[in-house]
Amino acid sequence: MASTLCSSFISRAIIILLVYLSASSNNLAAKHTYSASHHHRHHNHSPFPNPKLQQAYNALQAWKRVIYSDPCNFTSNWVGPEVCKYSGVFCAPPPYDKKIKVVAGIDLNGADIAGFLPDELGLLSDLALIHLNSNRFCGILPETLANLSLLFELDLSNNRFVGPFPYVVLSLPSLQYLDLRYNEFEGPLPPQLFSKSLDAVFVNNNRFSNAIPSNFVGSSASVVVFANNNLEGCLPPSISNFANTLEELLLTNTSLSGCLPPEVGYLYKLKVLDVSNSNLVGPIPYSLAGLAHLEQLNLAHNMMSGIIPMGVCILPNLENFTFSYNFFCEEEEICQNLTSNGIAFDDRR
Repeated sequence: MASTLCSSFISRAIIILLVYLSASSNNLAAKHTYSASHHHRHHNHSPFPNPKLQQAYNALQAWKRVIYSDPCNFTSNWVGPEVCKYSGVFCAPPPYDKKIKVVAGIDLNGADIAGFLPDELGLLSDLALIHLNSNRFCGILPETLANLSLLFELDLSNNRFVGPFPYVVLSLPSLQYLDLRYNEFEGPLPPQLFSKSLDAVFVNNNRFSNAIPSNFVGSSASVVVFANNNLEGCLPPSISNFANTLEELLLTNTSLSGCLPPEVGYLYKLKVLDVSNSNLVGPIPYSLAGLAHLEQLNLAHNMMSGIIPMGVCILPNLENFTFSYNFFCEEEEICQNLTSNGIAFDDRR
């Protein structure tokens, strides 16, 4: 389900880009009025239609110089001033000036490029999306990314980025979609990550450690994936602050310990809950019986005990319930024959 929802986000990327950039923004208009009018008054023989595209040219040429491997020749046409014709580069009018075009999106997904991200990327201040999925980019993120005040989607997944959590992403005021999975980031997750108005947070398959931040205040994400990190400690009760938005929560293989808090049952929009392959103990909270939209529930490979509550087994949308390899002692009524209710289940011990 997480991968399906992720694909949905990516497939809508260009639509989001165009809609987002076409939205009016009075603050941005005020900010850029002098600059735009100043540039329109001066006529020169520059090969660039506007200074923004010249900045983009400088940034992309600097990036090309630190690309060390491009086996598909994806960036072979990154030459000359017509940056809007470069492979993977998308241009659109910015919200503050409909008469010009700027570089508004970069999509290098699956290009298998090796290199790193130069400081000059901060010159691309009109970017609404960056998609670098499935490449071999390495190193740390430049602090100049803080200049990308319009950035809506940032997908750095399946690369070789290293270092602590890239705090620079927390300074991006428009960011809604953050995908850092399948890299080599390490250390703790910052509490500030969950006070931003992000719609999707993918930090799985890194080397993050320490406890999951406990201040889920003002959280608005519909998808949060912590899986395959060394995140110890308990799932904080403040997870209930996601109640109005969260649909998928994946914590598999995180070394999570303690009991599953009853506040998980307050996540009334939840469709997928996976806490498998961790160190959870104690009973299944009966509050889970209130998750009427839940479709996938995976509690396998923990040390949970007690009974399997009937209220969970009769959830109206439940399609798959896995509770194998725990220490449950009893299954109430219909829980003993979930297949009769059309539910795929695994209760091995």
